[in-house]
Amino acid sequence: MLWKEIKTWAKSKGYETVKDKDDDQYYWAKLDSNDPNASGVAKSVSKLATAIFNHLTDNKFVDHQTKCKENLQLKKVEISDY
Repeated sequence: MLWKEIKTWAKSKGYETVKDKDDDQYYWAKLDSNDPNASGVAKSVSKLATAIFNHLTDNKFVDHQTKCKENLQLKKVEISDY
């Protein structure tokens, strides 16, 4: 993912993104929002995209990852029982 692509995508969804060249961090915020959870900091472009997507979809990606980890742990237990 390129910074320019994520910046354009975020802007189309109503988010503002800023790249801090000194710290190599990316800041994002939802425009026209008073919610303090509608902003954040990411250390990479991919984490920036994930953070905005999570906010946009009310953490569907996080829920999906949690379910996958739980299923993986169940499979490990079943396999180790034999």
